[in-house]
Order: sequence, then C-alpha cells, then structure tokens
Amino acid sequence: MFSVTVRDHMMIAHSFRGELFGPAQRLHGATYVVDATFRRQALDSDNLVVDIGRAAEQLHAVLGELSYRNLDTEPEFDGVNTSTEALARVVADRLISRIEAGEFGENARGLAGITVTLHESHIAWASYERTL
Repeated sequence: MFSVTVRDHMMIAHSFRGELFGPAQRLHGATYVVDATFRRQALDSDNLVVDIGRAAEQLHAVLGELSYRNLDTEPEFDGVNTSTEALARVVADRLISRIEAGEFGENARGLAGITVTLHESHIAWASYERTL
C-alpha cells in the first residue's frame, strides 16, 4: 500500500457538554496540526498516489471552512461535542466529498482510503480512518 500525507493547521473555538470535560466545558480555543494521509494499492498512471498540490489545496480549503470559528455557534455542530476525534471524522468526510466531486482530479478516484489525524499537542492526537 502506498501513501502520501499533506499537513496544514486550523484554529477553532468550542466548548464541551458533560461533567467529564471539567474546565473544557467553558469556551476555549484549540489549534490543531492536521495530517491527511491518502492511500492506494497501486500507483496511478503518473506513478502517484494523489497529486500532492491538489491534496494540499483541498485540505487547506476544508480547514478554512472550520478555522477561526466558534463551532458552538455553527448549526451543523448544534448539540455535538466537537472532540478531536469527531473533528477528524468531519475533515475526512469533507475531503472524501471533494474526492468524489472530482476536485482532486480523476486519478484520485482510485484511492483506497484516507486517514485524518488532528494533533492537539506534541503528546496527544486522534485519527479517523475511512476506506473509499
């Protein structure tokens, strides 16, 4: 299996519901380093997993939809604890929608899977993995 990873970052504000979250129940900010890893069984006709430039552009566009926002006020997250794990899934799903829409180019339709990892810090991160 071949893979290519691109990296970017996003800054959001949010809060959590539930005693489990202690002081994180209050509004706070988070800055995530975000890795998107694209996988495929065999290289495409250009010997690529995915066009790195397009992958970086699309990741940046997806993160731009979330960055500098208070997720507590975004209708799609109403009643949702926007944990690192949940946000990894949101980013992956949005990237997959863009792949399916052809925004990564036709060769990207041969991708086998994607993993999105959000790094909260140098000691903690969470990932979401999907097959295509």
